[in-house]
Amino acid sequence: MIELKQLTKSYGKKNKATTALSKLNLTVNKGEIFGVIGHSGAGKSTLIRCINLLERPTSGEVWVNGANLTSMGKGELQQHRRKIGMIFQHFNLLSSATVYDNIAFPLTLVHTPKAAIDKKVNELLALVGLEDHKNKYPSQLSGGQKQRVGIARALANDPDVLLCDEATSALDPQTTDSILKLLLDINRKFNLTIMLITHEMHVIQSVCDRVAVIHAGGIVEEGPVTEVFLKPKHQVTREFINRESTGAEALKLALSSLSSGSSRQVKITFLGSQTYDSLLSQIVRETGVNFAILQGTISTIKEVPYGQLLVSFEGDAASIDRTITLLRERNLDVEVMY
Repeated sequence: MIELKQLTKSYGKKNKATTALSKLNLTVNKGEIFGVIGHSGAGKSTLIRCINLLERPTSGEVWVNGANLTSMGKGELQQHRRKIGMIFQHFNLLSSATVYDNIAFPLTLVHTPKAAIDKKVNELLALVGLEDHKNKYPSQLSGGQKQRVGIARALANDPDVLLCDEATSALDPQTTDSILKLLLDINRKFNLTIMLITHEMHVIQSVCDRVAVIHAGGIVEEGPVTEVFLKPKHQVTREFINRESTGAEALKLALSSLSSGSSRQVKITFLGSQTYDSLLSQIVRETGVNFAILQGTISTIKEVPYGQLLVSFEGDAASIDRTITLLRERNLDVEVMY
């Protein structure tokens, strides 16, 4: 659905040029929710604005739904842009227009008949739960309501792709969750391809199928969210995940101090139905190893349950090794920390 080939974007000229994106390659499949996470200045916003050519790449190609946007003239590009919806961090609503007129705006630009506009706007108001607010102005709305207007407006032309530029970063946590749920519902109802950029791991974890980590204008890690979140390979990815975990550094120090010849500290990851099974207690009963849980988490990644335990095993080395082997034979991911 979206394919970026050797995408490069530079600002300035010659020796004063700053490169925001450097020969970046990325593919987003039809119907998936794809997340891009990165620190401020990593190139996230430039990347998403290059997809609909709000920013024209310095070099490389942008393909959307089988069409090379970077090869198009202004008129043809304008036609294709109508099938790419976009929502923004700060909503970008028309302050002097009502909710109804904000949603209708993209349709009026293409001279859609009034009856068709009315039908479509009312459908979208119902979809985003704002039927009772259609005659209000943006100043009368909460942040979450404004973003719902932005989502409805972005859907007015029945897009194939929805781009979300830090769509929840201006919202409180509860409102963020409600907006993410709405995006997930829209994705499932319309099989709409959604690409969102964020600096919040929680957003990626809640709704995305796959994720790319961007750093210094390039993709440093990419894959299914379960794989990237539970087995991060790049230091930048680990930073995002550790930021979500309280006391990560203190725990690391505690683990190193616990390490001894008769103990081993391990991280065990459970995924799916295994999260709620009593595998650990079954196996240690068999091997005779004692254990202490140092830290534990149970959560979900896009509605898939997972658990992570940091455990200190105590006993003779052979029994501890057998315990680890049996856990791995049950398809659990076991990482020996110390």
